[in-house]
Amino acid sequence: MKFIVLLGPKHSGKTSAGRELATLLSCGFVDLDEVITERNGKTPRVLYTEGPQIFRKTEAEALAAVFKPETADSSPQVIASGGGLADNPTALTLLEQNAAAISVFLDISPDTAWERICKAGALPPFLESGNSPGGVVDKSQIHRSLHERRSAVYRQLASLVIRTDGKSPGNIAREIFDRLPELIR
Repeated sequence: MKFIVLLGPKHSGKTSAGRELATLLSCGFVDLDEVITERNGKTPRVLYTEGPQIFRKTEAEALAAVFKPETADSSPQVIASGGGLADNPTALTLLEQNAAAISVFLDISPDTAWERICKAGALPPFLESGNSPGGVVDKSQIHRSLHERRSAVYRQLASLVIRTDGKSPGNIAREIFDRLPELIR
């Protein structure tokens, strides 16, 4: 079984494009955040507020569970990872050591990602923290710094990089689909 793991910052299109890609490939789709919630009875947001280390541990456990298919099915599986997977050394090691995993980085500009985060409503917990002189927190700068650092990790890990700015989930999925044969051979 091949695992097509979509990597990228928050709101880069991993889940929406992942569902579309799974449809194109006629295969299964797994959202790692949903697996975490099902396995723990708590959302990633709740787990993160209990402690980033608690969340990272459950994230790695969920990825390990997804990488252990119950059947010897040879069809691919599309996996949408969490946006902060780059900060989880255990999960990254699992991904790097899985010869059946093809990593696809959905590259989005920090400005577009920030716009989408703001439109989504409540900011994620990692953007609610941070200190600066005078007690002023520039959340957009926290986001940009995290985005750039995490994107560098994803770019280095990826077998395929897809720019997502201005593209629909269907267009992103089609681009991945069209370029997958060169990676699966």
